[in-house]
Amino acid sequence: MADVLFFRHRRQRRFRRIDLQTNGLDDDELRRRYRFSAQSLDRLVDLLDPILRRQTRRNRSLSTRKQILITLRFLATGNFLQVIGDTFGVDIATVSRVITAVVDAIFGLKDRFIKFPTSDEDRRRATNDFFRVRGFPSVIGCIDGTHIRLLSPGQPDEAAYVNRKHYHSINVQATCDRDGNFTSMNACWPGSCHDAHVFRMSNVGRHLDANHQDPGRGWLLGDSGYPCRPFLMTPILHPRNEAEERYNQAHISTRNIIERCFGVWKRTFHILHVEIRMKPAKVTRIVLACAVLHNMRRMWGEPNPDVQDDLDEQPDVQNFDGPMDGRGVRNRLIEQYFV
Repeated sequence: MADVLFFRHRRQRRFRRIDLQTNGLDDDELRRRYRFSAQSLDRLVDLLDPILRRQTRRNRSLSTRKQILITLRFLATGNFLQVIGDTFGVDIATVSRVITAVVDAIFGLKDRFIKFPTSDEDRRRATNDFFRVRGFPSVIGCIDGTHIRLLSPGQPDEAAYVNRKHYHSINVQATCDRDGNFTSMNACWPGSCHDAHVFRMSNVGRHLDANHQDPGRGWLLGDSGYPCRPFLMTPILHPRNEAEERYNQAHISTRNIIERCFGVWKRTFHILHVEIRMKPAKVTRIVLACAVLHNMRRMWGEPNPDVQDDLDEQPDVQNFDGPMDGRGVRNRLIEQYFV
């Protein structure tokens, strides 16, 4: 018994030293470990403290800051929970509870930090920003999908999560603005679902279908995996003249913003690169929490990861072969702006 007490005492002293070293890290090292500078971490603590503050009389309850650091380290590295626990001197069960609590708290901020442009002023600002990229008019956002790996959920839903690349995943759909901020995200569909179906069933898809049949209200730019609709412009698969070539070039140059956005997002939070060994519902909340943190980083002036290529590693696009009732709008657009 004495040996066990001595071992625990020695571990507590060692991890107290680690906490002191954490307090002395400069901003570059903090960003490397936790993806936020000291000032941004303070902001995050202020946001989450009312939710995470432990209502307990225990002398050694985890502070809000430590809970946030544990979670950010997990999201930034994708390490096993045991490794995270050893780093911070807490057991694996505590790490699991902390990550769940912090992720849920950040998830609860999604409507505050992820906003789709619905007002006239927001749409006007978005279209002006996108037009400066390559002269493509009336764009209110770019849309794309990406796959996040997860552990097989088991029967009866196992087959639904196997995507066209033959691994288990969630099909994540997102839109972004000109600056690479997420403006919407849907992360609840299994990997076998087609991008067009995810879009049709998403809140953004339903909002556009109900409110953006008039092309004057703006449109999204998507790849050929989506149907061409009055509110969703897609590339021309087989351009027949120079005007259609110019349209495609402007479309691709502008739409690439969402691919770069995904690339920065995944390189910032490496958990999105590994197989997340959790149930789909929890993976959904982790994905959306990472999207909220991504927007926070951009809002608070945090630099992008130091990488050579920010483009997301996309699977081959499965072209949409259903009704394309936006072709008339697309043809008028080409005649007005690209001839």
